[in-house]
Amino acid sequence: MQFFWAFVIGGAICVIGQLLMDLTGYKFTPAHVLVTFVTVGVIISALGLYQPLVDLAGAGATVPLTGFGHLLAQGAINGVKQHGLFGAFSGGVTAAAAGITAAVVFGYFAALVFRPRG
Repeated sequence: MQFFWAFVIGGAICVIGQLLMDLTGYKFTPAHVLVTFVTVGVIISALGLYQPLVDLAGAGATVPLTGFGHLLAQGAINGVKQHGLFGAFSGGVTAAAAGITAAVVFGYFAALVFRPRG
């Protein structure tokens, strides 16, 4: 059942993003979806509503952009608990550092291995 819920929840999040782009025409670009989903993920996480979704769907809720917003919000909340007000600024970055570093490193190695066409 875990795979089922991951597929349904993750797919639903992606469908919402696609519908936003399709139904609003060219005014709602992929960049708008990125910013909107991360912001919505932060807000829903701060309200305590995203963690139950993560518990149900696992990677179906953590992999989409809303999951990145959830990660930032939880990092900021934990940072405040550990370091006070300064933790609100550093906690999100600390929580997301491993994923961002992996993306940069793997992207760099992919750029070294593959040649662009053009």
